[in-house]
Amino acid sequence: MKSLMEDIKTGQFRPVYLLYGEEAYLKNQYKKRLRDAIISEGDEMNYSVWSGKGIDVKQVIEQAETMPFFADRRLILMEESGFFKNACPELAEYLPQMPSETILLFVESEVDKRQKMFKKVKELGRVVEMGRQNERTLTSWVSGKVRKEGKTMDPGTLALFFQKTGDDMEHISHELDKLLAYTLERSSITAEDVEAVCTETLENRVFDMINAMIQKQQRRALDLYYDLLALKEPPMRVLFLIARQFNQMLLMKDLREQGLDNKAIASRLGVNPYAVKPTLAQASHFSAEVLRQTLTECVEAETAVKTGRMSDQIAVELQIVKISEMDAE
Repeated sequence: MKSLMEDIKTGQFRPVYLLYGEEAYLKNQYKKRLRDAIISEGDEMNYSVWSGKGIDVKQVIEQAETMPFFADRRLILMEESGFFKNACPELAEYLPQMPSETILLFVESEVDKRQKMFKKVKELGRVVEMGRQNERTLTSWVSGKVRKEGKTMDPGTLALFFQKTGDDMEHISHELDKLLAYTLERSSITAEDVEAVCTETLENRVFDMINAMIQKQQRRALDLYYDLLALKEPPMRVLFLIARQFNQMLLMKDLREQGLDNKAIASRLGVNPYAVKPTLAQASHFSAEVLRQTLTECVEAETAVKTGRMSDQIAVELQIVKISEMDAE
């Protein structure tokens, strides 16, 4: 990302850029910064957007060949084109011949680094991966925003905030805006403010449900499940998240036994650092064998639904009941 900022600062741009990865917030931020730096505000004549699969490559090339209208540059933005997952030899071969006045900007979720398009963009332009950010980066980012508003948030409150929001920067930004508005007249943000304002992610709701199962609070676990159904969450999505959490417990339990600390575990698994401690606490209630058994049962429940032997809502209910009745380690 430093290379992008350097290009924006100096005004010396590469002919093609690729921003990719799962962190949508960063992709949107840098997409906007590049756009604002490359073309003038309100210049729609020299700015075009193509989105989704099925983009007509010939039309894109024709547009790229068109000289900018009363401007120095033309910017063509392509989002989720699929050109970096599926072969697009015509565009890959065209890139070295593209007029110097034209700049292509690709924004993608997934790429295949073996594809010719990826290699060609890397050769001619800039390729920047924008993945989930680590604990230090997120802490610095949020703390900076809080300070900018003349407020403070102690480490415990910040940890609670991240536990609720997860590590998706778009969601964090939205929840932080709510929190800052809620505490408008005060300089200190408290844990009570976080509890009152911040919306938990679906993953956190499932986490609470699993905690209820571990504590053998079957009624509460089912009530949390019914709440999710009332919010129109698909039962199979809930089952997937239950299985994923048990898989995280199994992986973290194994890594801890290998001697890794929380920070190393988060780095190895690519998860929110704030999720490691509570997940390990959950894992401590089960043996590795029971965790594997639960994962197998989740797969069997999914198969039962797909083969029509059981409805999706009932399949998840049964899993909640089974887990709630399991013996702790």
